[in-house]
Amino acid sequence: MNEPAPKVSVIRMYEARAEIYPREAKGWFSSWRWVCVWLTQIVFYGLPWLSWNDRQAVLFDLAARKFYIFGLVLWPQDFIYLALLLIICAYALFLFTAIAGRLWCGYACPQTVYTEIFMWMERKIEGDRSARMRLDKQPWGANKIARKTAKHAAWILFALWTGFTFVGYFSPIDELGRSLLALSLGPWEWFWVLFYGFATYGNAGWMREQVCKYMCPYARFQSSMFDPDTLTVTYDQKRGEPRGARRKDQPTSLGDCIDCTMCVQVCPTGIDIRNGLQYDCIGCGACIDACNTVMDKVGAPRGLIRYTTENGMRNALSPKEIRRRTMRPRVLVYTAILLLIIAGVFGSLAMRTNLKVDVIRDRGSMGREVEDGMIENVYRLQIMNTDERPHRFRISVMGLDTIAMASEDVVELAATESRAVPVRVRTAHGKGEKGSNKIMFEVKALDDDDMQVKEKAVFIVPR
Repeated sequence: MNEPAPKVSVIRMYEARAEIYPREAKGWFSSWRWVCVWLTQIVFYGLPWLSWNDRQAVLFDLAARKFYIFGLVLWPQDFIYLALLLIICAYALFLFTAIAGRLWCGYACPQTVYTEIFMWMERKIEGDRSARMRLDKQPWGANKIARKTAKHAAWILFALWTGFTFVGYFSPIDELGRSLLALSLGPWEWFWVLFYGFATYGNAGWMREQVCKYMCPYARFQSSMFDPDTLTVTYDQKRGEPRGARRKDQPTSLGDCIDCTMCVQVCPTGIDIRNGLQYDCIGCGACIDACNTVMDKVGAPRGLIRYTTENGMRNALSPKEIRRRTMRPRVLVYTAILLLIIAGVFGSLAMRTNLKVDVIRDRGSMGREVEDGMIENVYRLQIMNTDERPHRFRISVMGLDTIAMASEDVVELAATESRAVPVRVRTAHGKGEKGSNKIMFEVKALDDDDMQVKEKAVFIVPR
């Protein structure tokens, strides 16, 4: 007799994603979020089209290994500035997070910005929240196909424009545009336009809140930068509970929360802020705007959901007392370090000369005695004119009696040119000690006294 087959149960390791249909929020915080959207996108899309000294104002020319940032020209040797920039960004993130939580995530993060733009296009094509929900439940028909096609076409065009602009920071955008119109982009240019466009389309159109919840590491370690005086989006549980619907003209023992769920409907990550602070919250303040609108309608004070601190909520602190606690030791330390690094970077850039020189000895030819009895050493000077004007430079040497240049001592370099210049240096026989002697090369622009560099070297006298 055959035994019945055992029942098979499926245990899901991960919860299936529930589609989120954020309602459009209007209010003070939503307006500021759109201000950030406009500012960041005007800078991103507009910057490559600006001209400076007859070239693109901001261009990271990887092929030529030159990085143009308005009047500044950086070379691979200036990589330290990139490291310092990353350090500044890290400390700024620590500072903003310590003061106001995920301020970056809610207002200026590219994922937030592009998701906001994509959702705006979605609302314009498919309608508001309820219309989108109805559309998704409808069977496929002409109307649904037309709206879905139009939405994805708009997303793809915008994403490709974004990818094109991104590549325009690394390849002159004028030439890039002409090549695109002629469909003659290089293989790497095609790859990065399509790759960055695909990433924008996928992240902002499809993945959305999943990037913030599962892919972004910041969501996981943000709590280490929080303390009881960090501003976060908070639901006032004492004032709001017990929640429930009520009539405006009837007395009730319920709290101010009418359980309308508007705070949930406007949340881009789909959380319920009334359950307390969660790592999914990006601090955008959309729930604050929605709740304040509802409070106005029911005749209750605003601020049932608001930016406040753990100490502020626990001890019923006034806004003035909360602001006073902002200047606490952690914030002061972050601010001091950040200001010192910024001052150091700008001070270094201000004192930076547009001339770089590296001295390399000719290892195939040590010190030697030439036909006239002089001792000669051969060097190669790597001279970089990082200025955007051509200059003539005079090369001189010092450090030993009678030491002098035995080769051409004037060299002309075009704007932003780097050249290896072979030089021969001689001194009279008997001058200097046997072995190595310290000398100094000086390279100085003939038309600019501030453009000069001194570099140490070694002169070998045969034993």
